[in-house]
Order: sequence, then C-alpha cells, then structure tokens
Amino acid sequence: AVKEAKERIRSAIKNTGFRFPAKHIVINLAPASKRKEGSGYDLPMALSIICATEQIYAPDLSKCAFFGELSLDGTVQPINGILPMVISAYKSGFTDMFVPTENSDEAAVIEGVNIYPVSSLKALCDHFCDIQKINVHKIDLTNYFASSASNVLDFCDVKGQENVKRALEIAAAGNHNVLLIGSPGTGKTMLAQRMPSILPDLSFDEALEVTKIHSIAGLLPKDQPLILNRPFRSPHHTISSAGLSGGGSTPKPGELSLAHNGILFLDELRDSLEVLRQPLEDGNVTISRVNATLTYPCNIMLIASMNPCKCGYFGDSRRQCTCTPTQVNRYRSRISGPLLDRIDIQVEVSNVDYEDLSSTENSETSAEIKKRVNKTRKLQLERYKDYNIYSNSQLDAGMLKKFCPLGEEENAILRAAFDNLGLSARAHSRILKVARTIADLEGSENIKSEHIAEAIQYRSLDRKYFE
Repeated sequence: AVKEAKERIRSAIKNTGFRFPAKHIVINLAPASKRKEGSGYDLPMALSIICATEQIYAPDLSKCAFFGELSLDGTVQPINGILPMVISAYKSGFTDMFVPTENSDEAAVIEGVNIYPVSSLKALCDHFCDIQKINVHKIDLTNYFASSASNVLDFCDVKGQENVKRALEIAAAGNHNVLLIGSPGTGKTMLAQRMPSILPDLSFDEALEVTKIHSIAGLLPKDQPLILNRPFRSPHHTISSAGLSGGGSTPKPGELSLAHNGILFLDELRDSLEVLRQPLEDGNVTISRVNATLTYPCNIMLIASMNPCKCGYFGDSRRQCTCTPTQVNRYRSRISGPLLDRIDIQVEVSNVDYEDLSSTENSETSAEIKKRVNKTRKLQLERYKDYNIYSNSQLDAGMLKKFCPLGEEENAILRAAFDNLGLSARAHSRILKVARTIADLEGSENIKSEHIAEAIQYRSLDRKYFE
C-alpha cells in the first residue's frame, strides 16, 4: 500500500489542479527501521510535495498531524485505526489533527486535540490558503453516552435455570470464567448471550481501549465513534488458534483481543483452544511474526460451553446416551486439566421442566441482578485500589492470603474437598476467589463455611465429568 501511494499521490495532485514536479522525489519516512503499512500516509506525503514545490504556503505545521488515503481524484478516504493514531500523535505533542471526514467522529472523542475533517486534498490546501477554512469538529460525548442503546436481551426471558443464573451472577460480580456443561437445547447459548446485560457499564477509559482495538481491526461501525457496550464475541466453533489469538504478516487482533473488557463465548470447548491458557492468565496476547511482534490486551471473561459427551445426552433425564464408556472418556479427555483449571466456575445446565416453561411468573430482570453486581464490583474496587487490580479473579497468591483468610471450619471443608476430589493447586486458588466473590455478594467481610461450600460445588464437575 505504501509503494502504490506514489501513483495515487501523483494522480490526486494533478486532478486537484496542482503541478506534479517532473523530477526525482525522495520522501523520508523516519525511522526507516520501522516497517510502514497502510495507505494513511497518502495525505501528508501529497501535502509535503505541494508545499516543497511552493505551490501553496503553509504556516508552521510543527503541531499538525495528517492522516488519510487519497483517491485518484483527490478525495480523502477513511482509514482503519485512526483513534490509536490520534492518541499516539497527541502524546507526541501534536494538537491539530487533520483526518478523513468519515473518521472525524472517532477521532473527536479525545479531549485536548483539534480535529479537522478533511474531505479532499483541495479542501486541505484551501484551508491553508485561507480560501475556505475547515472548522474544528467536536462531538457531545455526554449526549452520546446517554443515547447509547441498552442490551435488549434480558435474563427475565429465561425460564428456570435458577442455579445457572446464580453461577453467572457470581461470575459477573467477580469477573470469573465460566464453563457451561449440558445437553443440546438446555439454553447454554441463551444464558451466555444475556451476560453483558448484568455486567457493569464500560468506563470512558475502558471504552477507549475497546474502540482502539476494533478501529485497528476495521470493525468499528461508521455511525459509532465510541463503543459503549461491552463486547460479546461468539466465533464459530471451528475457529483456529490463529483466529483466536490474531495473526497476519503484520499481526492484527484476534477474537481474544476483540473481546477485551467484555465476553468471549466459545461454544463446544475443545483441545485446539489450548492457545487460551496463557492469555487467560496474563490478560494479554503476544503475536510474533517475521515483520513484527505485537502485544494486544485481552482482559476478558470467558464463557465456554460443551456437551457432556459426543452424542450430547450423557446424564440427560429425557434422552438416552448412545455413547460407549470409552467414547465418553475420549470425548471428555479432549480438554486438558490446565485449561480447565483456568475456568473458575463449572456448572451443569440441565433440562427445564415443563412447569417452569409454562409459568407466567415474572423472572428476575437483568437490571435487578446488575444492581447487586455493581455493588459488589464497587466493593472490590475500593478494596484493591492500592493493588492495581479491580476484581477477585485477579488475586495472586500473596493477595489470597491477605484477602481470603479462612477459619478452622472453612479450612476443614476445603481440605476435605481437596483430598476427595483430587483438585490441583490452581483449582484451590479458584475456589478461594469464587468464595470471596460469594461473600462480597452477601456483604460479608469474612469468607464463611457456606461460601466455601458453594464455591466447591462449582468445581465438583472436575471429578464428575473429566476424571
């Protein structure tokens, strides 16, 4: 794209009414060691040629930055990744940004910079020649936040499954990863799709992080300069490891990063997803290629689902499983212990009784659940304000000792579960984190025996299904 820019620039300059010099032109894109990619250099290179040949006089441009792709007729086309570009330029001391008109809303979300929407190379030149000034573009973020659409999917639409709703509420309150295990048609996907409706609203800084990633990937909607709802990514179950982590000659974000600050839902968890292990632990994913090595954030809540066996009906109360014991064991052994250990909550999703399906009684709404989740999240933010974390799921070994002390009774319960279920050391810490969240939901300063017992229930499937 950079090499082809010379032909686009030549045509754009001529079609705008300026003279393209009949001589050899060298443009230094410094630093030379950093690989250049994309067509966003077209506009500044064209303006540089016009100014260098003294066809227009431009004032001091030391505080100006220019971005945009040129069409052959001189029209400025939008580019991907304008938001991180503007942020980077602002941090480098630039205050006046000239961006494509279609990118102006996205760029204007950054305070402290003057955004000038440029429709064509001629319009930019007319601006500097005082023929037709370009006005600074601004957007009202307050009204934009107020007018953002709320999630239309609500937990009140789900009949029954109270135990699963409880587990998902705990997951939302502590930002824990969840595995839903159940037969086809039990509502695993329906429940997962409603999770964003009970998560806390994105803060402005979180919204900026999410928007930057989607902007780089070229997935930002044209009429949405800032993503205000937490992402919910649900890739096809055949997605490859590269599709999850990201890739390309110059690495682009994958589904893990596109779900940053939101939810990644994976239907039918399987062995090829071992690429999740390190990103789930670190909160970022590093992609190494010949041309570049890039690190993208992926602070996500993972919600995974899977059938209990190949036919999907092992343990089902209504349909008989057709799998042999060997097939069942082979199917379950596809998921490694280390990957399961990174999932805090494992819950069984059973069939819904007809009485629940036909009930006219109103279920609890997402708004009511969200109030409890927000209250619990605020408690955690206050507790961990000096530790650079924001939720119970991020506690490390040292913090577990400080914030999750257990009494003798609680220790005895946990020791018995640890010995009888054959839990790993990582599973032990997951139980403590989930118990801490359950205690926070109830407003309890200390973890009690009932909190430990409930947290252990969300690990008991380790032995039941995967031993």
